[in-house]
Amino acid sequence: MAERDLDRLLRHMAPQLHPQTWVYVCLPDGHVPEGLELICTFREEEGLTLIVEQEAAERAGLPFTFESRRVTLTVHSALEAVGFLAAVSARLAAAGISCNAVAGYHHGHLFVPAARADKALAVLAAGC
Repeated sequence: MAERDLDRLLRHMAPQLHPQTWVYVCLPDGHVPEGLELICTFREEEGLTLIVEQEAAERAGLPFTFESRRVTLTVHSALEAVGFLAAVSARLAAAGISCNAVAGYHHGHLFVPAARADKALAVLAAGC
């Protein structure tokens, strides 16, 4: 069952760092190259934003930005939970680490700078 209580969410978030390097790509025409595996998309006025593995973007010849690693907050957080990602991102901000948060159906995911990923995991593991 999805958790809504902020204190329990923060106590049980159990952050997990994934090994892949992810990047952001913007496709102004919205055309995704065939065979490109995506972890996330978001349509904006300026184009279709993709989050893809860096190696895949390079193979497809796509320009990209923000080399990042993904941290999954493994607690099953409710989409209606109030303040969870705000508290987590504030903790990272206090450590000088940027993050881009994506809420999935079951978990929150943070894309943090690849060069600071180990530090981000340590900050989150220390608790909020």
